[in-house]
Amino acid sequence: MVVHADTRVVQRGGSKINFRRPVITQDSRFLICASGESIKVFSTSTEECIQQLQGHTDLVTGLELNPSNHLQVYSCSEDGTVRLWDFTDGILIRTYNVGSRILSIHVSAKYTGEVFLVVPWKDEQGEFGLVSLNLPPSVGQLVEAKELSCLITDVSAEPKCIAFSPSGEYIASVKDNLLFVYFFRKKKKVYRFALGTADKKGASNAFNCVACHPTDDCIATGHGDGKIRFWRNFNRKKEYTYSTVHWHHSGVNALCFTPGGTNLLSGGLESVLVQWRYAQEGEKDFLPRLGSPITEITVSPDGSLFCTSHADNKITVVQNGNKMSAVIQGLVHGEGVKTELMVDPRSKALVLNGKPGHLQFYCLQRDKQLYNLDIVQQEFIEQSNLDQFEVAAAALDSRGAWLATVEQRSPKELEMNLKLWAFDEQTQSFVLNTTIAAPHDGSISEMRFSPSGQTTLVTVSRDGHFKVWQLTPPDPAEDEEPSWSCDFVGAYHSLVPKCCCFSADGSLLAVSFQEVVTVWSPASWDLLTTLSQPPGAVQNLCFGRLSCSKFLLGSTEQNLLCCWNLLTCSLEWSTSLDVSLLLADPLSENVAAFCCAAQTTDLFVFRPSEPRPNFSQRALCPGRVTRAVFAPRAASLDSCEESSQWLNRCQLYFLTRNTDLLTFLTKTEEERLMASSRQLTIDDSVAMTPFYLLLGKHRKQQQEERDILSSQSGERTLLPQGSVAIKELLHTPAHVLPAATLLCSMFVGSLLLNVSHSREESRPAEEEVESEKEEEDSEEEMEAGPPRPESEEADLRADGPVLTKAQQRELRGAKRLDYSWIKGIMATKP
Repeated sequence: MVVHADTRVVQRGGSKINFRRPVITQDSRFLICASGESIKVFSTSTEECIQQLQGHTDLVTGLELNPSNHLQVYSCSEDGTVRLWDFTDGILIRTYNVGSRILSIHVSAKYTGEVFLVVPWKDEQGEFGLVSLNLPPSVGQLVEAKELSCLITDVSAEPKCIAFSPSGEYIASVKDNLLFVYFFRKKKKVYRFALGTADKKGASNAFNCVACHPTDDCIATGHGDGKIRFWRNFNRKKEYTYSTVHWHHSGVNALCFTPGGTNLLSGGLESVLVQWRYAQEGEKDFLPRLGSPITEITVSPDGSLFCTSHADNKITVVQNGNKMSAVIQGLVHGEGVKTELMVDPRSKALVLNGKPGHLQFYCLQRDKQLYNLDIVQQEFIEQSNLDQFEVAAAALDSRGAWLATVEQRSPKELEMNLKLWAFDEQTQSFVLNTTIAAPHDGSISEMRFSPSGQTTLVTVSRDGHFKVWQLTPPDPAEDEEPSWSCDFVGAYHSLVPKCCCFSADGSLLAVSFQEVVTVWSPASWDLLTTLSQPPGAVQNLCFGRLSCSKFLLGSTEQNLLCCWNLLTCSLEWSTSLDVSLLLADPLSENVAAFCCAAQTTDLFVFRPSEPRPNFSQRALCPGRVTRAVFAPRAASLDSCEESSQWLNRCQLYFLTRNTDLLTFLTKTEEERLMASSRQLTIDDSVAMTPFYLLLGKHRKQQQEERDILSSQSGERTLLPQGSVAIKELLHTPAHVLPAATLLCSMFVGSLLLNVSHSREESRPAEEEVESEKEEEDSEEEMEAGPPRPESEEADLRADGPVLTKAQQRELRGAKRLDYSWIKGIMATKP
C-alpha cells in the first residue's frame, strides 16, 4: 500500500446550492446558500460568489440569519455543530458543539440566544425531534452545548415542514397527513389536526410544506394534490376551520408569505411562481417559465426580492415580484449522467449532461456554469411516463472543433439521431452541422474521435457493427458546408462490440467484441491482429501513453485487468480486479483504475510497464464510480511529494453515485490556498492609473528620504509598522478583536521611547542643525565673493575624485569637529 498522507479527496465544485432554502440579507444585497460542506455568499446584482465560508466537516443542512445581528448567520451541519459566521468578512465567530447529527435549524426573533434544531430522536425507528438549544455565552471560539430540550417528537427532517410564528407564540409542523401546532404559553401544549390520506377523487392529502402568516393567526399548508389550505382558529382545537385554494396540478413544493402578509407565494412542478392575494384568496398573479420545478421560496426582509430554488441546481432572483434580475446556476444534477465526463480543449470547461436535452459547460476553476447547449431542440414536458429525447452519448475532438452527440428515446422502439456540431468562432459556441437519423440499428455504446489530424469519428453499436464517419469536403460548384458521411463499417464473427479506443497518435484502433479485442489500421481499415484472454467480455479499453504506448489495457466482466504487449501481440500481465472505469492520463504514462470492493470504490494509479502502483487509496467513496476525467492543469506542480507526482500535470475529477464531483487536493495545493487566503490584497486592488503611478513614485521618494534620515541618526528601535500582525490588527473587524483594555497597554508601550537615549540623540541633532546653518551661510558668502580661478578648480579635480555637494558639506563639517579629547586619552596612557 502506497502512503498518501499528502493527498486527500475534497469536493472542489459542483455542490448543490438548492439543497436548502437560501437566505437573503437585511439590505437585499447578498444571498447566502449552503453548498456541500461550505457556505457561499452571492451578490444579488452581479451573481458572483464574493465569499465562501469553510469550516464544517460534513454536509451543511441549514442557514438562518442571527436575529440579534443582521451581519451574522447561523449554520448547522451533519458534523454535529452550529456555527456563527460574520458573512461580510468571512470570519468564523463561534462554534457550538451539539454532539448529534443536525438536520435543520430555526430561529425566532423573540427567543434571542436560543436556536431550534431538528436532530435524530429515535435512531432505531428513524424519527426526528424538534429541540431547543440555549447558546451559552462564552469568550472562547469552541463551546460545548449539549443540553437539549425536546419540543415536538416525530417531525419531518425537511426545514420547509416547520414554521415559527413571527410573534413566537406557536410552532407549526407537518408530516404525512398530520398538522401539529405547539403553543409556548399554553403550558407547552401540542394540538394535532389530521386529514384523510386521500380525498374523494383519490388524490393525496399529504402535507408537503407549511408557512405562518406574519401578523394574523393563520397557517398555510401545501399538499400533494396541489391544494393550499389556510387554517384558522387552531388555538381552539375543536373550533378550527380551514379554506382551500387550488391551482397547481401536482404537489405544492414551497410556500412563503411576504413580510407584510399581503401575498402568499407558492411553487411546484409547473415552474411557475404563483402569488396569492391573502385578503382575496381567489385572486392570483403568475410569473411563468422559470425553467425547472420550484423547490424552495425565500423573500427578502424588506419584500423587494423573491428568491426561488429549482430542481436543476439553480437559484433565481425576482425583483418587484415580476422581473427576473439574476440567475445563479450551479452544476446541474440530473437523474443520471449518461455521457462521459469531457474537458473542452478551448474553454477548459467540464462537459456533461445538463438539464434534459442539453449539455452543460461548467468552469471548474470558478465553480460556475458557462452555458448550456440545446441538443434535442425540443420543449421538455415535466410529466411522468412520457418518453422524450435524452442525450445518451457525447464526444469532443482533440482540438475542440467538433462535437458529436447521440440522442435517443423509447428503449422498446428505438429512435435515435447522431448529430455533429462545428465550433463557430463568431458566436463562440457549437452550431449544428450534420444530423444522421438512425445511424445504427441498435443503441450506441461508445464513440471516439481520432486524435490524428484527420477528422474521423468511430461509433460502436450493439447491432454488431462499428462505423467510421468522415468529414467530406463540399462540392466546389455548390455553396455548401462540409458534411459527415459513413466511410467504413466493421464487424467480427457476428459478435457484439462493447467499447473502442484510439492510440495516442491515432495510428491504431482497438475494438472489443465480447472476449476478443481486435486491432485495426485507420489508414486502410484492415484488421491487423486479434488479442484473446480468459473468458469474460471486455468492458473497458485503454492505450498506454508516451513510453508505455506499446501496451493496451482492458478490463473484463470476470474481474480481470489485462495488459497486452502490442509488439509481441501477447498478454504481458493480468491481475484480479473488479474495474469499473479505466482512464489514461493524456500528459503522462499513468493510468487510473477505479475498482469496486465491498460496496465502495478503490483507486489505483499505475504505469503499465511497472508492477507496483504509484498511488492507491482504499474506500475512496461509497458506491461505484463510472465517470471520471483527467483535466490538464494551467501550470504544473513541481514541488509535489513522490506519492502525488501523478497529479503534477493533470487533476483527476470523478462523479460519485450521488452525482457529487470530487477531486484530489495535494499538500502543496492546500498550502498555496491557505497562503493566498491569508494574504492581504488591499494595496493590489488599486487601479493602475496615472495618479496611482504619481502617488506611488511620491511614496517611494518619501521612503528613501526616511531611510537616509534613519541612517544619519543614531541606532533606534523601529516600530514594526509593516509587519503582518499589525496589518491584521488594523483590518480585522472590531467585534472579533480582544478587549480594548488588553490591547491599549501593549500599544501605548510600543510607542514609548527610552528617555535617556532620546536625550543623548537630541544633542548631536541640535549641533548638526547649527552646523548646517553655518555651512549655508558660508556657501552664500562664497557665492557672493569673487569667482575662483579655473586653474585652482582644475588642481582640486586632479587631487581626487569629484565630490557631490552633500559629500563636500559632510567633509567640511567633519573638519570643524574638535578632536582635542584624543590628546587627553593619549596623555593618560603610561
